[in-house]
Order: sequence, then structure tokens, then C-alpha cells
Amino acid sequence: MARPKPAAPLASPDEIEQQFYEALQRGDLERLMAVWSDDEEISCVHPGGPRVVGATAIRSTFESIFAHGAVNAQPEKVRRLQTHACSVHSVLEHIRVMTTEGPQSAWVVATNVYLLGAQGWRLVSHHASPGTPRELQEIVEAASTLH
Repeated sequence: MARPKPAAPLASPDEIEQQFYEALQRGDLERLMAVWSDDEEISCVHPGGPRVVGATAIRSTFESIFAHGAVNAQPEKVRRLQTHACSVHSVLEHIRVMTTEGPQSAWVVATNVYLLGAQGWRLVSHHASPGTPRELQEIVEAASTLH
């Protein structure tokens, strides 16, 4: 399966992230794949799912998701850590779905990693985990050792 033509170089990770979420909301597979880097090691983890590596595998997972319709995912509470050529965004995603019981909301905690290369900024990793309504309350602590 051919890779989509890369999008024009974008000036910032925020622009690439906006394009990513707009593509999710429209169910636009070509636009969604255009935000990814050409690197063979790009990776994606959907909530509760396995790690998916490479453009072909990532495309396949999003094809399956979009077979059920677009994803109404709104990025909220984005926290950014950026260097000259790398940007890591911790995003609280608000997901809205229509069910037989009516509209439902869910929260997803995602980490999006962008690298600056010859194509401009591109997504190299999207890792999403199930969240809870508690995610709205950020817990900010002094530096500590996690492991």
C-alpha cells in the first residue's frame, strides 16, 4: 500500500497536532497518515491496545477505527516539552460517542511525540491510554523518582 504524499512542511508541532486531531474528527485516513514521519520505527498505541510499529500497521489500525466512523476527539489540557528538534505533548483527549443510550463521553490520556526533520515537524509516536473523569484534575508534584 502506497504511503500518502507528505503534507507541506508545517512550522510547529502544534500545527501538526491540529492536523492530526482534525483528521480523526473527519475520519480522513489520508490526512491522518500525512502527519506521520517516514521513519520505519514510528509507533502508535490505542487505548488498551498493543504497540503498533510502522506506517502500514498504523494505517491498518486507523482504517479499522474509521470503518466505524470518525473519532470525535478534542485535545484538552495540552502540556508541552520542546527542544530544538523534538516536542512531547501530554494531551487529555475528550472523546464523545453516540451510543444506543445516547451521547457518552470518555477521557483518554495521550502522549504525542514530534520530531523536526527534512519534512518539517512530523508525528513519530502516539500513545493513548484510557483515562477517567479524574484526569480533569491535574496532579502536579515536586520532582520525585518514579522507578
